[in-house]
Amino acid sequence: MFLELETLLQSDTKLAMLMLQWKALTGDLEEWHERSPETISPNPDVLFKLGKEELQKIKNDLEKVLSVVCSKNKQLEEDLERGLEELQNKMLKLKTYKRELLSALGEFLDEHFPLPQGGGSAIKKNFSPGPAVELLALQDILQILIEKLMATPHEPYVTINESFWPPYIELLLRFGVALRHPEDPNRMRLEAFHK
Repeated sequence: MFLELETLLQSDTKLAMLMLQWKALTGDLEEWHERSPETISPNPDVLFKLGKEELQKIKNDLEKVLSVVCSKNKQLEEDLERGLEELQNKMLKLKTYKRELLSALGEFLDEHFPLPQGGGSAIKKNFSPGPAVELLALQDILQILIEKLMATPHEPYVTINESFWPPYIELLLRFGVALRHPEDPNRMRLEAFHK
């Protein structure tokens, strides 16, 4: 009897488990029915028309986006052209200012720092019959130093040759306008001034 009772309990438990599984599957089935879309129409003409309408909506949306993007691009191009024109005007003003500044500097240097007497030629020390070296004006020396600094800021040193009048070199070095190379006294560079 004990064995029969145990078998009966096991079958009741199995039955209860099967009932629970059946209820869970029924719930899942109902959920799937609620979720799955119903077929609009089995008629291919209706489906084609609905698909065409959906594509038309998408096309219209994309055309609006394209219109906005084209408008933004046009505005950006106009801003860029305007900015470029402003930069060109500023560059022109700067070039004019640079020319005026260099001209004023040249006049000042010619007046206050003239070349030595003798027509700007240096006579060779040993009075050799070779040609005399043409000395550079202070303005020319400064221009060489400036151009070297602007062209190659990583290597701004200029080699001092016979055309550089020693008093001009001394003047530039003494007042801190130029500096000698730390390892080669025959080279110098323009000192970069900072505010």
